[in-house]
Amino acid sequence: MPFKKTIFLIIILFIVIAFSCEQAHTPLPRGYFRIDLPEKEFIIFDTIHPYSFLKPAYAQFIPDTRPDAEAYWGDLVFLDFGASLHLSYKTVQDFDQLNEYVEDNRNFVNRHIPKATGFQENVYTNEENNVYGVLYEIRGREAASPMQFYLTDSTRHFLRGALYFNVTPNNDSLAPVIRFLAEDIRILMESLEWK
Repeated sequence: MPFKKTIFLIIILFIVIAFSCEQAHTPLPRGYFRIDLPEKEFIIFDTIHPYSFLKPAYAQFIPDTRPDAEAYWGDLVFLDFGASLHLSYKTVQDFDQLNEYVEDNRNFVNRHIPKATGFQENVYTNEENNVYGVLYEIRGREAASPMQFYLTDSTRHFLRGALYFNVTPNNDSLAPVIRFLAEDIRILMESLEWK
């Protein structure tokens, strides 16, 4: 009887050892590339457009040449970050049209609600340059556009901006770049002047 127990224990021990020698796979956390942020430097963007502002030196303005694009539309392209700030300009004819543009802007922002975890709406006022508007910070890992804004003088000009990245949204990993570009967008807003 003890012989059978010993053989049984040896077989069990052999099976345990045979299957326990396999290395368990432990997934490693996902790593992201290091992003080197350039020094802040701004130049005046002053062309035929009915507005001017301070533009980051590391951004390039590319006019929108699509058939449905309107005059003075374009993108501030941040090549190093794979990001674009889409700018669309509209001439305001009357108060009803201004309200329509503001409502359109709100609808564009609201399209991000399904993927957003929160919004922050910051009212902007610069009475000296007659510039008023709202900056929307859209939080959420999968929000396609983390920042949007509009600026107007309430009588003639309306400028809308939306920041997009050329990658699948993962704003957790893009957070340093979003913070970096948020400063640039605020400087654009603060320096904007109508012509």
